[in-house]
Amino acid sequence: MSDDSHEHQSFETRAIHAGNTADPLTGAVVPPIYQVSTYKQDGVGGLRGGYEYSRSANPTRTALEENLAALEGGRRGLAFASGLAAEDCLLRTLLSPGDHVVIPNDAYGGTFRLFAKVVSRWGVEWSVADTSDPASVRAALTPKTKVIWVETPSNPMLGITDIAVVADIARSAGAKLVVDNTFASPYLQQPLALGADVVVHSLTKYMGGHSDVVGGALVTADAALGEELAYHQNAMGAVAGPFDSWIVLRGIKTLAVRMDRHAENAAKVVEMLTRHPKVHTVLYPGLAEHPGHEIAAKQMRNFGGMISFQVTGGELAAVEVCNRAKLFTLGESLGGVESLIEHPGRMTHASVAGSALEVPADLVRLSVGIENADDLLADLTQALG
Repeated sequence: MSDDSHEHQSFETRAIHAGNTADPLTGAVVPPIYQVSTYKQDGVGGLRGGYEYSRSANPTRTALEENLAALEGGRRGLAFASGLAAEDCLLRTLLSPGDHVVIPNDAYGGTFRLFAKVVSRWGVEWSVADTSDPASVRAALTPKTKVIWVETPSNPMLGITDIAVVADIARSAGAKLVVDNTFASPYLQQPLALGADVVVHSLTKYMGGHSDVVGGALVTADAALGEELAYHQNAMGAVAGPFDSWIVLRGIKTLAVRMDRHAENAAKVVEMLTRHPKVHTVLYPGLAEHPGHEIAAKQMRNFGGMISFQVTGGELAAVEVCNRAKLFTLGESLGGVESLIEHPGRMTHASVAGSALEVPADLVRLSVGIENADDLLADLTQALG
């Protein structure tokens, strides 16, 4: 549950204080890591604070979940062992065999794999839409559509979806709008305020921010749906552990200042890439020529730290750029303080090869970190050759 005492505070203040109550026993300003599986009861059923078993609830995880709800402007936040665990819980809560989902034509490969290889096996149908085009979303709807799934900005093509417009489409169809807010983080974008029903996060990325934890989250403004999700979270059990919860809580405290630096550095990298002779396309919503630029400027505080670009010379040239980078670490994931580079077609999005979500072979994706921008530019310049 979100803490109403923080709802009128600025984002930076909520990030540091929501859920982070001083320890009543010692006054410690950082919530303790309750590395415990079970709790002493004061007589049968006499629970202290409602805690009985740490799959059902743990005080460190509660602190994180309260923080997540406050940051997204929701009523209920839930923390999971990974982003995909959060997605799995959400889908099994909202869907039954025979239901239909609209998924984006540009999405994280793991999300696509979950729909195509797992959820479809128990009778859930899905179809693909360009969610940046409202007409495409409407055309993909069926009488059985229960969920419209959106990533904005999307992974890895940095597409932008107008959340408020698609929320209206979902409501008219009697469907739930789910927005994966991982690329933006709640500092840059607030999907619930724009009409989304549920926000999904990989906490591994910008929320944790230091490439040292794996986690996932769901946040909703609907208290009843929050209760239903919490029931399934406990019934299915893929919860965030106390130490992982504590690590994410610590990361979130610097989210605002990190995101400002990510975006500042990304803007400088984009400027260089747009002028480089070996780059033919730069995908970044901060560019005026980006088709989603005006919508991103309307619904985001800034344009984030993720950039994709396409190189001349095709797939092998893109792979070589990744291999030559030194300061940009070649690796999957994103959102850490260190800069990362990857080839989506062979790495994070290999699972979408041959599908409607297949990514260009000459595409390189950057997660721009918070290092000195001049050093980043020098490394990319030498990597491009």
